[in-house]
Amino acid sequence: MFFKQALDKQLDHWIADLRDRANLPVRLRLWNGNEYPLGRFDHPAVTLTIREVGALPLLLTPSLDNLGEAYVQEKIDLDGTLSDIIAVAYRFSAAASAQAGGALARVAQHFAHTKAADKASIQYHYDVSNAFYRLWLDPGMVYSCAYFEHGNEDLATAQRKKIDHILTKIRLQPGQTLLDVGCGWGALVIRAAQKFGARCVGITLSQNQFDLATERVRQAGLSDRIEIRLQDYRDTAGTFDRITSVGMFEHVGKDNLPAYFGRMRELLADDGFAMNHGITSPDPDSGATPMDGSEFMDRYVFPQGELPHIGMVLNALQRGGLEATDVELMRGHYRRTLQHWADNFEAQGDTIRAMVGEKKYRIWRVYLAGCGHAFDTDQMSIYQVVCHKAGLSSQSLPWSRRYIYDKSLD
Repeated sequence: MFFKQALDKQLDHWIADLRDRANLPVRLRLWNGNEYPLGRFDHPAVTLTIREVGALPLLLTPSLDNLGEAYVQEKIDLDGTLSDIIAVAYRFSAAASAQAGGALARVAQHFAHTKAADKASIQYHYDVSNAFYRLWLDPGMVYSCAYFEHGNEDLATAQRKKIDHILTKIRLQPGQTLLDVGCGWGALVIRAAQKFGARCVGITLSQNQFDLATERVRQAGLSDRIEIRLQDYRDTAGTFDRITSVGMFEHVGKDNLPAYFGRMRELLADDGFAMNHGITSPDPDSGATPMDGSEFMDRYVFPQGELPHIGMVLNALQRGGLEATDVELMRGHYRRTLQHWADNFEAQGDTIRAMVGEKKYRIWRVYLAGCGHAFDTDQMSIYQVVCHKAGLSSQSLPWSRRYIYDKSLD
């Protein structure tokens, strides 16, 4: 009885303090049915249900990582629209961070990126099942930031425009050879061969992606122009006129970036161009930010994923013997892409839950919606960087960026 009274008193004090400081549109419901408003709202947008007494300590330090962990482990339930849930989670975490005395310390993580470890990480994320990804991606199954030229495109159109935007940026010409590092399910190489007349090699470490990409190339009648390989970029040989890497270098590791770009340089023809499209950290020191949920991401979504600041990317690129010729911020485009993905995921929620189980359903639900909010609020960013071998004559470069936009993206 004494313990219950002490707990109730502590909880009442915490709720009153949080309500005064944060005024959240949240109804807190305990396992015993007791309810408490966390803000001054007649109709709270979100109901946070604590399913067991052991989950109460997370309320004292409700970071994004802790909230995500509790949700995935089914210690709490969150009811409301997905956008409201994510917005509240960020406000909840920010209020707790302020109460604890300021922002969380930035931590720079470093992992051992051996070939075996990288392959295991890639297969953990991408080999859920092709059917799973097909439920919420566009028909081309492009799993990277789309390009919304006008802002009102549907997802399939924006993904096709993203591929054309990239291939136009690197000035891909008929008959040229193209290497796509981390080729996914083959959409870029298929487009490069069909529309631009290129001869392509796509590499991936995902068995599921390799199998389906190979089949899609065969169905498109392009087996004589496209080769899909189950291969690490460090084991790839040859010389290519153009190289693309889309949504792959996040798995390389910050310490390995100079060697990664150096390998790209070795594979690139002397007059060739390459393009790296990847997620970055807004932290100048290339560490975690207080509200990026990086611990949750590493534990459940992208094992060993590391995000460098764009400054580190450009530094590593130069150390690898390449020179950046064009840099474009794509943060707003990824926010819109993730909104489409999250909406598709919600629409297919019952099917996905039955397919992958409750835990994995919850992981991906939080990941997709949370990342959309992170890109919207500059907790994560993303850039496309076009480059060529350093030390070449400037005469090989166009005078302006007009060439990127003069060609139709339709």
